[in-house]
Amino acid sequence: MSKNDENGIRQFVVAPDDDGIRLDRWFKRHLPDASFNIVSRWARTGQLRVDGKRAAPGDRLLAGQTLRVPPADASASSARPVRKRRALTEDEMDFALSMVIHKDDAALVINKPAGLATQGGTKTENHVDGLLDALGFELDSRPKLVHRLDKDTSGALLLARTSRSAGHFAKAFSSRTARKVYWALVVGVPDIADGFIDLPIGKQPGSGGEKMHVDEKDGQSARTRYRIVERAGNATAWVELQPYTGRTHQLRVHMAAIGHPIVGDGKYGGKDAFLTGTISRKMHLHARRIRIDHPSGHQIDVRADLPPHMAASFDDLGFDIEMGDALVLDAPKFSETAEGKKRVAANIAKSARKERKGERRARGSVSDKPKDKKRSQMAAGKKIAANKPVINKAVAGKAPAKRAPAGKKVAPRGKA
Repeated sequence: MSKNDENGIRQFVVAPDDDGIRLDRWFKRHLPDASFNIVSRWARTGQLRVDGKRAAPGDRLLAGQTLRVPPADASASSARPVRKRRALTEDEMDFALSMVIHKDDAALVINKPAGLATQGGTKTENHVDGLLDALGFELDSRPKLVHRLDKDTSGALLLARTSRSAGHFAKAFSSRTARKVYWALVVGVPDIADGFIDLPIGKQPGSGGEKMHVDEKDGQSARTRYRIVERAGNATAWVELQPYTGRTHQLRVHMAAIGHPIVGDGKYGGKDAFLTGTISRKMHLHARRIRIDHPSGHQIDVRADLPPHMAASFDDLGFDIEMGDALVLDAPKFSETAEGKKRVAANIAKSARKERKGERRARGSVSDKPKDKKRSQMAAGKKIAANKPVINKAVAGKAPAKRAPAGKKVAPRGKA
């Protein structure tokens, strides 16, 4: 919420969603036309104030505070230009709304169709990011992308409705506590019905980063669980895929690496990735389900219906969709999450420190070595001497009395 006075001074009330944000980050989020240099200059000259007090770019804002911002001046033109999003047509807005399959105060889940990119790029004008203005609903801000799906992969895509929930969901994905289930048709039938693929993945040289491959030497760790749900003879199988890491094209690379590329994935399976007959040549990979912790404490657990081409293929092959949903979703092991790995490493380090401490104590104990015996005897002698009463101790301020030679008497001081 903002208002301007007659001098063009702008006042904004910090929204709950911005509670705790740095002042410079607030400008980047809400007034991107004001560069960091401009914000810094406003702060140095005292023009930037929070609840009437001078503010610095690194200060943290609290919900409900009033932010005083000077009017935009000519110097603002030095800021990098802001790319304006084009207005959506009525058909585009209806299409965006038709994708929504879940909505609450923190998140949206859409069922992304195959062929629609998640974000824009070179020669990519139609994408989910360009449709987000239609999904604000009762909020003033557009939802935010927190993960992505390949252009030719359909299915459940989570969107955060606020900046706070975006941070929460991003953390869930990075710590591997979010769970995603994909359905795919693959060429042939894997020999192992329930398997685990652990093959590192890296960018394939010469592809400009557009293609990945298994790279045992320099690749990043990538792990995938797969299970066969049903099979159609020896030609194809319906598999459930659960990625335990989030590498680019991970599922496609892994299935091709074990000799069973995803149907329709010519990029990694070549001409052998296509089946004859009535099976569509589109890629048969669908994000069927997503389960993630909600910021309020409960779980979001949403399933997305198959796209038309995969539904038709399932019907042609006689697969029963209910068989896939009957499989139990694996709960992530705590030891496999980022936090769990840190905890395990900390415990190992703690145990090692205890062992080293025990070794030092053992080395400090009495041994049979001559030096150790001598040290022990010297220490014992000092202890005995310390416990004996001190004889002939000098009185404070007086010299100790002299001992008289045998047969002689010593007269008291002051007397002859």
